[in-house]
Amino acid sequence: MAGEIPDLVALERTGTGKGAARQARRDGMVPGVVFGGDKDPLAINIPFNVLLKRLKKGRFKSTLFNLQVEGKEDVRVICREVQRDVVKDLPTHVDFMRLRRTTKINLFIPVEFINEGAAPGLKRGGVMNAVRPEVELVVTAGDIPEKLTVDLTGLDIGDTVTISDITLPEGTKPTIDRDFVIANISAPSGLRAADDAEAAEAEADEVPATEQSED
Repeated sequence: MAGEIPDLVALERTGTGKGAARQARRDGMVPGVVFGGDKDPLAINIPFNVLLKRLKKGRFKSTLFNLQVEGKEDVRVICREVQRDVVKDLPTHVDFMRLRRTTKINLFIPVEFINEGAAPGLKRGGVMNAVRPEVELVVTAGDIPEKLTVDLTGLDIGDTVTISDITLPEGTKPTIDRDFVIANISAPSGLRAADDAEAAEAEADEVPATEQSED
């Protein structure tokens, strides 16, 4: 499960519009807005280096933050969009949504695969295909899982892992209402080629029945 909710410190931005946003960027800030929660939108600035560091850590858009703005009450938020410069790929604007701990939201949660060494299929040269390296779940804002764990112990070539094989946190459910595939272990290309060759040889050995013509 997610650990302690990290703090994210921002400044209230005076003025709105493109002019104020450009000035914020010149001052080494990334402009943003906080919306939702039955309150008026709040324009903010976040130090560029702080935001970039958070983005590089990963999972920024699936992390619940405790937003601190001087003169305002702390509020839990989650990122809904990060706009980036099309050339430099650096953040230029960020949107946050206010949340209560009990708020239900849709998030993509990464999948971690463990115990590959204990999978007979992989030892035999099989290939693990991560069909869904992330799974979209309906989660509670105050209890967001860091990841879903798939134990590969005992899996052989041809075996499949579906969402029903994973124990989900209480109150969490997939957005897809069916038992979908997360990963599978397929035969190595060499083994598949050998199987195909054997099948072709067996087919060639079969003599088709022919009708005998009468003299």
